[in-house]
Amino acid sequence: MKTLNNFKKGIIKENPVLVLVLGTCPTLATSTSVMNALGMGVAATAVLLFSNMMISALRKVIPDRVRIPCYIVLIAGLVTAVQMIVKAYIPDLNRSLGIYLPLIVVNCIILGRAEMYASKNKVFDAAVDGLGMGVGFTLALFIMAAIREVFGNGTFFDMPIPVLCDNKITLLTMAPGGFLVFGLLIAAVNKFGTHKPQKKDFGCSGCPQADICHKKSCEDDKEAAVND
Repeated sequence: MKTLNNFKKGIIKENPVLVLVLGTCPTLATSTSVMNALGMGVAATAVLLFSNMMISALRKVIPDRVRIPCYIVLIAGLVTAVQMIVKAYIPDLNRSLGIYLPLIVVNCIILGRAEMYASKNKVFDAAVDGLGMGVGFTLALFIMAAIREVFGNGTFFDMPIPVLCDNKITLLTMAPGGFLVFGLLIAAVNKFGTHKPQKKDFGCSGCPQADICHKKSCEDDKEAAVND
């Protein structure tokens, strides 16, 4: 159950795109067509999976002071290998993704999971986490791309759809349309999803100014809030 929950959290509860709002740039840029979205999603998932495994395996060897540069070097090597494979076997996809394929190196989802999870957990758990996050990223890309391609281009997997191909909403294939669909999906997840933001009560214990103000400022703020 722990492994299943670890995998599912990246798809639903902690979806990197629709909940954590990470990887926005490649999400908006490559979601104009389903083919591009799936290509980007699979490439990012492969890098996530293997980078998490490698960083987890080397977590006790990599010095803490230089961990971020080491993570970036490992991720860059994996991205280069993925790009070479795509360029050799799927050249059309490589041309479609363009600069966004090598820019997986700086995708905050990958570096974030390396720092927050892979460097603190065992190899198997890190692999499950990377796979779950990758599937969640791919799923979000697919949903966005399906909406934008179907209604914006009137096609699905580049195949024309009757009626829709003659009544395109061209705005959806442009940047404003991407932001519109992105915002609507985030709103839908916040409204109907199981993830709910937690309210935190920030007290004086963690405030660096507590010794100076002697809690006077906090009391004034609370009194003002009550009066309002």
